[in-house]
Amino acid sequence: MQAVGLGPDVFFILMGAIMVLAMHAGFAFLEVGTVRRKNQVNALIKIFTDFSVSTIVYFFVGYLIAYGVDFLSGAGVLTGKAPGSPFAKSGYDLVKFFFLLTFAAAIPAIISGGIAERAKFWPQVAASALLVAVFYPLFEGVVWNGNFGLQGWMKSLFGVEFHDFAGSVVVHAVGGWMALGAVLLLGARSGRYRKDGGLVGIPPSNIPFLALGAWVLTVGWFGFNVMSAQKLDGVSGLVAMNSLMAMAGGLIAALIAGRKDPGFVHNGPLAGLVAICAGSDVMHPIGGLATGLVAGALFVGAFNLCQNRWKIDDVLGVWPLHGLCGVWGGIACGIFGLTDLGGLGGVSLGAQVLGTAVGAVYALAAGLAVYGLLKATVGIRLSAEEEHAGADMSIHGISAYPEEELMRR
Repeated sequence: MQAVGLGPDVFFILMGAIMVLAMHAGFAFLEVGTVRRKNQVNALIKIFTDFSVSTIVYFFVGYLIAYGVDFLSGAGVLTGKAPGSPFAKSGYDLVKFFFLLTFAAAIPAIISGGIAERAKFWPQVAASALLVAVFYPLFEGVVWNGNFGLQGWMKSLFGVEFHDFAGSVVVHAVGGWMALGAVLLLGARSGRYRKDGGLVGIPPSNIPFLALGAWVLTVGWFGFNVMSAQKLDGVSGLVAMNSLMAMAGGLIAALIAGRKDPGFVHNGPLAGLVAICAGSDVMHPIGGLATGLVAGALFVGAFNLCQNRWKIDDVLGVWPLHGLCGVWGGIACGIFGLTDLGGLGGVSLGAQVLGTAVGAVYALAAGLAVYGLLKATVGIRLSAEEEHAGADMSIHGISAYPEEELMRR
């Protein structure tokens, strides 16, 4: 009966893992559509490679750090068939690993968009391995497994723990602030800014690919959020409704603030979805809509400030999108999750602000440490000649459109 009872849960979380796995195709095509044509192959290969490397290091190291679980046992133990096995039957713990892996692998996928067009390949792979094996799981375990007692300490201060249902902070803010460290250390793309400091426009290379990436991410996000319940009897339609409202709010705000620019329009719903992750299980749908509206406007404003005033060449705007909207999501959970504003309660604004701040500071420090170490030892940036030729030809020896190259010869 236990095996029969776990079967639906196994299938439920497996479908969630597959949906979030599909989101990585969305990350890839969002980047492909944004970068210049000479860097499209590199975008595709980076994200697929990073996912594979993340799988291996998270299996052997990262999951053990976060949850104290390893898989170095026989298959009978892992599937709960061996007598005295600590693992649940039907391989539930294995698909749970798969699901949480897809979250962990989102860290290098997020970073990839920020450092596009000028990063070396193998140092980026090494950075992905370090971040997913050690630095991300450390914070993941603190929030979602109670490691190091931080959650208990916040509960003693505020009466409740820091709440992050589906990862506005644990995944998105952490990934975005790690990316900021990498972007700052890499510096701007060659030719991005004139000598007088003026911005040189670099339009997206393929709007349909950009839109495809946004749509794939949007659809997969409902697996990301809803299936964070991890058990069928914990699933909530409230999470789906809040995700939907935040998505719509993010798009509308970005549409207006971004003056119908397609890059902003297609990133707007993603900003809303990033922000709603933390409190999607406790907010009223109107709170979800408000969270998305603020996130969409925040993304547009912060992206323009980064590129135009602060001269931070974050190619896909991953720090505004994931880093800042993730921070807003962590805080918004402590506002719209309150019963006074129609939420279910069980959250504290103080705990949300503190937990979010800890995540952002930790992630920025981790990003600076990992990419700083690599910069000082093996280097993280392509040469000027390689960057001019494009990462496709410089790293992979082929362009995204090789038949066009042949026609020019």
